[in-house]
Amino acid sequence: MSAICSIIVASIVMSLMMMAAWAVQIPTRQSGWADCFWSFAIGIGGLIVTFFTIGEGPAERRWLVGGMVLFWSMRLGFHILARTATATYEDPRYADLRKEWGSRFQARLFLFLQIQALCGVGLVVTVYAAAHAPGQAFAITDWLGLGLLIVSVIGEGIADAQLRRFAADKSNHGKVCDKGLWAWSRHPNYFFEWLGWLAYPVIAVSLFVGTTETGATLIQFGSWWQGWLTLIGPVLMYWLLVHVSGIPPLEAHMLKSRGDAFKAYMARTSAFFPRPPRKN
Repeated sequence: MSAICSIIVASIVMSLMMMAAWAVQIPTRQSGWADCFWSFAIGIGGLIVTFFTIGEGPAERRWLVGGMVLFWSMRLGFHILARTATATYEDPRYADLRKEWGSRFQARLFLFLQIQALCGVGLVVTVYAAAHAPGQAFAITDWLGLGLLIVSVIGEGIADAQLRRFAADKSNHGKVCDKGLWAWSRHPNYFFEWLGWLAYPVIAVSLFVGTTETGATLIQFGSWWQGWLTLIGPVLMYWLLVHVSGIPPLEAHMLKSRGDAFKAYMARTSAFFPRPPRKN
């Protein structure tokens, strides 16, 4: 099918999956299932636009990109699934929305999850553009993109494991995790999540650097303009994580529950990009 048709099909699938997420949270009162369903929805949508689109580029690159988005989706989706299935309380972000929206919670949550599905369209367009980028397969940019995604998934997995160990220690109850990667960033899991989406522009954006006869530096851009669509992914994820559904609601909850301890943590630790902690 054409690129437009495959993106429409992927969009419908993601919308249906977020409807299912909304239905599941009603009897369970665990709205955190939405994040699990969303992770799997992006993976399925990415596979649809990768393998069901008639486009340019070698088949090997489609398999590479398809494997990348599947790897990301399964790691994140099953991590959230395990966390939600064993949770004894609702994700604080959604619990706060439940209180704020009151009797309108279910209707507003349905719309909220459909907006998440809409945001997913930008991510599957990113995957499409990388999967169908023309040029020789397994070029250096392909390997660099794959390496960047692997680093991001490993980094996010380490951050998640560090937080899980911290929370499992009863002596840390009421404290703020500031160990390991969490000493360098207040949200290292979000940072690595964003980093992984930079893998697709690395693969798809054609950029050639050379010199002219006079020795001047020459930068040329490839003719396949669709490659620039891969920038949607990292830009969208940064906006969502840093300014919308990631850091703002989570830190608002942490300020309520941890108070001065979290304020001190904020003062010495970068919000997103990792860097050495400031000295108090």
